[in-house]
Amino acid sequence: MSERISLSAIVPDDLDGARLDQAAASLFADYSRGRLQQWIKDGFLLVNTGHKRAKDRLSAGDRLELRAELAQSPDNDWQAEALALDIVYEDDAVMVLNKPAGTVVHPAAGNRGGTLMNGLLHYCPALQHLPRAGIVHRLDKDTTGLMVVAKTLPAHHKLVRQLQKRTVTRQYEAVVQGVLTAGGMVNEPLGRHPVQRKKRAVVQSGKPSVTHYRVSKRFRAHTHVQLKLETGRTHQIRVHMSHIRHPLIGDPVYGGRLHIPAGCSAELAEALRQFKRQALHAARLGFVHPETGDEVSWEVPAPEDMQVLLAILKRDAEG
Repeated sequence: MSERISLSAIVPDDLDGARLDQAAASLFADYSRGRLQQWIKDGFLLVNTGHKRAKDRLSAGDRLELRAELAQSPDNDWQAEALALDIVYEDDAVMVLNKPAGTVVHPAAGNRGGTLMNGLLHYCPALQHLPRAGIVHRLDKDTTGLMVVAKTLPAHHKLVRQLQKRTVTRQYEAVVQGVLTAGGMVNEPLGRHPVQRKKRAVVQSGKPSVTHYRVSKRFRAHTHVQLKLETGRTHQIRVHMSHIRHPLIGDPVYGGRLHIPAGCSAELAEALRQFKRQALHAARLGFVHPETGDEVSWEVPAPEDMQVLLAILKRDAEG
């Protein structure tokens, strides 16, 4: 099944002499320059009914005709599966989901089924035409909370641009080890761990990464924090908080060995032993709607396991 695109435009005076791919990116701004270049190469974008190369120059008054078909995206060759989806909001352009703990976002060699992408392809088969079934950002397997999925190619392009420009609001809450005296910012580059290649680490050759955090509630030996991302690197919050020696409770990769505070209640000691995932939740998500241009946002409460943990920490502190 494919989706047809049929568009046309006249080259204006201010694009006289521009390259075909540059002019196309300006005139058909709903689509990425890379995709337009591929359509030019495939012969789907004509100039005055003829073919030109992406680097060829145009003249004011030239007529561009785009006649393309969206076939299945090559990275969506995965099995659709009927999986439960917690849909917070949906319209013709976007879908906002509340991802549970334990759900992998993208299929891979070790997780070919049961992922969020498998469920999305079953729920909305048209997503097969979009890169990664419309998923524009991800959450780790055991991180819960809000994600946005694009339902059209123009929406996908605009949301990716917003992420690149760092205008998407992503706020998290977490429970970390140790008592933070105040909020702050971690501005440290992240890249692959120099030895353990599946891990991330603060490395000077890494990509710029910025995490802001503030204290929500202090307990005897832990802190409930609110975090805001400027960048969205893999494992960013987990690595940054570990780097400042306040790793997330339950983090199996960056949390270090289990630490039971001296003199804590038996209830808290058992809760800390049983909390087997990083205590991290994507609580709030905001962006400019790709169709309406309105600023939109959603917020969802932390899942039950984190709420129970916070209640136990509170009782321990009061006791």
